[in-house]
Amino acid sequence: MTELPAAAPHAFPHDTVKEDMVRWLERAVIGLNLCPFAKAVHVKAQIHYVVSEATDGRGLLEDLQRELEALAEISAERRDTTLLMAPGCMEDFLDFNDFLALADDLVEAMDLGGILQVASFHPQFQFDGTDVDDVTNSTNRAPYPTLHLLREDSIDRAVEAFPEAEAIFERNIEVLEELGAEGWKALDVGPRCPVTGRSTPAGAAGAGEGA
Repeated sequence: MTELPAAAPHAFPHDTVKEDMVRWLERAVIGLNLCPFAKAVHVKAQIHYVVSEATDGRGLLEDLQRELEALAEISAERRDTTLLMAPGCMEDFLDFNDFLALADDLVEAMDLGGILQVASFHPQFQFDGTDVDDVTNSTNRAPYPTLHLLREDSIDRAVEAFPEAEAIFERNIEVLEELGAEGWKALDVGPRCPVTGRSTPAGAAGAGEGA
């Protein structure tokens, strides 16, 4: 397993982290319609919010395994998706980006490939070729490093309901460019817990799925 640097431990009130994530979901993801599939599962209370107390990659991987098992065992009606927030580690986006390969390997090792997948959000997310303060990076930014556990069946149904799903990314970029940095700041969807981090450039694929 790739060794990942540990973060200094902090006391992270779970309620505060969850409230920050819900505020981000309601004001940004749903409010700006960055993901047209998010509102339904939010309204139906089918999103499971989990705060990891991990301070390094190994601990986060253990939490991810537990949550993948739980999501696979429960019905979609009760829990369609899971947001696993990691306020105590993965402050650096490059470290987080590297960790995602381990997350994908874990899904395959658990024989959950084709059943579940892991998407991600990070407060320092940066598309390749953009400036760190480019507002379009906000399409994939959340208050805390977050692993989004998704059901493949739910993704397929969402794509069927929205046949031009590939156009979502382009629309989101247009929305963020029109909103501007000040407009994004006015949404007030940042973290209230003391997360520190460095903004580092990294290549990334298209915008991740919304919650």
